[in-house]
Amino acid sequence: MRCRILHESPGRMRVRMLPSVMTVKEADLLEYYLRNAGFVSDVRVCERTGDAMIRYGGSEENRRKLIRMLSRFSYADPAAAELVPEKTGREMNRRYEEKLVSRIAWRVLRRVLVPVPVRTAFTVLKSFGYIRRALGLLSEGKLEVPVLDAAAITASVLRGDYPTASSVMFLLETGELLEEWTHRKSVDDLARSMSLKVDQVWLKNGEEEVLVPVREVRAGDRILVRTSNIIPLDGKVLSGAAMVNQAAMTGESVPVEKQQGGYVYAGTVVENGECVIEVTKTAGTGKYDQIVRMIEESEKLKSETETAAFHLADRLVPYSLAGCAIAYLLTRNVNRALAFLMVDYSCALKLSMPLSVLSAIREAGQYQITAKGGRFLEAAARADTIVFDKTGTLTHAQPRVVQIVTFGGADENECLRTAACLEEHYPHSIANAVVKEAEKRGLIHEERHSSVNYVVAHGIASEIDGRKAVIGSRHFVFEDEHCTVPAGEEEKLKKLPDEYSHLFMAVGGVLTAVLCIFDPLREEASYVIDQLRRLGVGKICMMTGDNEQTAAAVACGLDIDEYHAGVLPGDKAEFIRKEHEAGRKVIMIGDGINDTPALSEADVGIAISDGAAIAREIADITIAADDLFPLIRLREISMALMDRIDSNYRFIMGFNTILIILGALGILPPASSALLHNGSTIAAGLRSMTRLLPQENAPGRGRR
Repeated sequence: MRCRILHESPGRMRVRMLPSVMTVKEADLLEYYLRNAGFVSDVRVCERTGDAMIRYGGSEENRRKLIRMLSRFSYADPAAAELVPEKTGREMNRRYEEKLVSRIAWRVLRRVLVPVPVRTAFTVLKSFGYIRRALGLLSEGKLEVPVLDAAAITASVLRGDYPTASSVMFLLETGELLEEWTHRKSVDDLARSMSLKVDQVWLKNGEEEVLVPVREVRAGDRILVRTSNIIPLDGKVLSGAAMVNQAAMTGESVPVEKQQGGYVYAGTVVENGECVIEVTKTAGTGKYDQIVRMIEESEKLKSETETAAFHLADRLVPYSLAGCAIAYLLTRNVNRALAFLMVDYSCALKLSMPLSVLSAIREAGQYQITAKGGRFLEAAARADTIVFDKTGTLTHAQPRVVQIVTFGGADENECLRTAACLEEHYPHSIANAVVKEAEKRGLIHEERHSSVNYVVAHGIASEIDGRKAVIGSRHFVFEDEHCTVPAGEEEKLKKLPDEYSHLFMAVGGVLTAVLCIFDPLREEASYVIDQLRRLGVGKICMMTGDNEQTAAAVACGLDIDEYHAGVLPGDKAEFIRKEHEAGRKVIMIGDGINDTPALSEADVGIAISDGAAIAREIADITIAADDLFPLIRLREISMALMDRIDSNYRFIMGFNTILIILGALGILPPASSALLHNGSTIAAGLRSMTRLLPQENAPGRGRR
């Protein structure tokens, strides 16, 4: 397809598609087509101008690849259409933008073109809706902000001050629209993050299991899901049995047993067991709407501070009405009495608070941070303890096998082949290292085992050629499975290098190999921990299932306050519960299946984006896997958000209280009070939309 390069710098390119007129669907096609390239890190497409802003690995070879991709792109390409998720959010944002612009434009045109008598009649008719709503609340015995709004509008109409009544209604409508937009966008972002995180699935082809991209699965195909897998697609159980956690869909608090003939939904999680599912709905046609309904019933999206501010506005209504009555009784001056009605706190609160949260979530997204709501940003700001998992979090995301120690005369390559055959079913950073080492050596590991049983935080058990095969931790292999060491090789086991993590494998009850895993620390880990301390985190801990020697070395190298080695998933969650009992707010950061109980228990669970799918599902916030710098930005953004909410709250309460006092004293007439009140509301809203962090901290301007 033809396009023109408008601007270019190393690693960045801005192009304009020709012709530049682009629909919302076409913009999504181009964006997800480019995002699918491994060397492209970020894409922003503006459908109104036909421009695409692209960030990519800045080599000349990648530049040539990008230009070839752009030249080959077509809106009619079915492969590109397959990449676009069911919901992208672009259409929704366009709809709300158009609503907001049309509402403002209509108000301006009405004031310029519509005769005054017609405008007056329109204002009076429109006021009936607010009055009817207030009467409904009063009939239920409720005295809330809509009652005060209706009183102010009614008083303005009765006094003949129709412009003021019209302005009050316009600001109320605009605030409600922006609040709805904030809510819908947050829900949509969360729903898409929950429904698009399964990349590959085991496809049953006869007796063979093949790992394929989920988008290649078609209705009627059979897929296999096991313990701790997220069910990627809707379907019917053909064989097997599993306990499925459907809380994300149905709200059921306990797992539900699914047997042959039962129906399962995309986005639910297998807690135990395994089953073969016949797919009925392919990717993009699953339970998105059910996810949306589930989220909308929760209170995740608003922070506690935001909710408290809204409730305070309602609690102040009786005092405003009482002030109005007292002012009139004491002065017999209608203007002074109206000062308590013309100025209220809800307009500005309902406009500025949601805008602040929306702006923060959007700004966090620029740093590859996906937050599932304002509540979690607030918790991230107030947390005083951070608990890190080690493997894949503090250490590098790509550990590797550096040595294989065999026992009983076993062949090294055959041991690696067997280990890869077992580990590929449960992707984790250590499992990925084993599979990659087998690929590196060109070892083909065809399925030779029976059903695989995954024991969380311990290991994997199966049968190969009629003999039981287990792979996992020392505790799992020797204490749980009671495996033995070949005679005369006990000393070899004792001399395993302490600087590596160890993965033990036994076949037929006898140890056959120990895979030594080198998991280097992330280069930025020490700096990030220092910065988190600077930002007010008082206690930094590490919880790992690894051995004591490895854990101690990592803790010492990173100056971690407290660490625990050889822990189980329940131990991590129990540690967080004890921190809660001590009055601390806790952030948990992890990437594996064994981290999920702790992620759920923490005030904020943070998952690494390329970690286990179930960890991303349960986590409240997800960060990019490239490095840990987003943790610094998350803390900075969340603290800045709470500062903004607090400062908005103080400004709104203080400024509007001053207006009420000046009006009650007769210094400000009602029209002036309403004008200043409305102006301050707009100012607070505009301020809430500005960046929270300085521009120099924006992505691409240096991490430090």
